Amino acid sequence: MTLAVQTKIVRIGNSQGIRIPKPLLEQAGISEQVELEVHDGQISIRPARRARAGWEERFVVMAAMGDDRLLDGTQLAATTWDEEEWEW
Repeated sequence: MTLAVQTKIVRIGNSQGIRIPKPLLEQAGISEQVELEVHDGQISIRPARRARAGWEERFVVMAAMGDDRLLDGTQLAATTWDEEEWEW
């Protein structure tokens, strides 16, 4: 079941915003961060995707298929940049 409500645009500092009722947020699965996108004159709001979502599972599959080896073989050419400047 979809729930439709009307709301007003309000000023928030130098921006504008809307208040979204809690039932709509819950129905959409939105809790904190969102992604906004405009399509054909309509603004879409959806839950933000996590950066690198699903990577861990894909790495497990790659390892199982033997597709997780270095592309340049065992050769590791360290440079002065690698040794002196690289930081994690």
